Amino acid sequence: PRSILQWNVGSHRDISHESLSLFRLLEPQIEILVLGTGERVERLHPATLKQMRECGIAVEVQDTANACATFNFLMNERRVVAAGLIPP
Repeated sequence: PRSILQWNVGSHRDISHESLSLFRLLEPQIEILVLGTGERVERLHPATLKQMRECGIAVEVQDTANACATFNFLMNERRVVAAGLIPP
């Protein structure tokens, strides 16, 4: 439930179905994945987002500062959430 894992992603361009596989393996299964894409919100490939939805995981893409705030808010609501954060 409370773990920190290293995610081998350097920029939003590295976010793919394969790089998100880590989040699909977590137990208990997460409900929401909050992705922080650096200093600004970056668009991800629609197929990548669709594949996560098909696995039952909602994805929120935000700049990293807002992603951290959203993650903390969802944790306080006791949601099963994970964050993938790229430093700004």
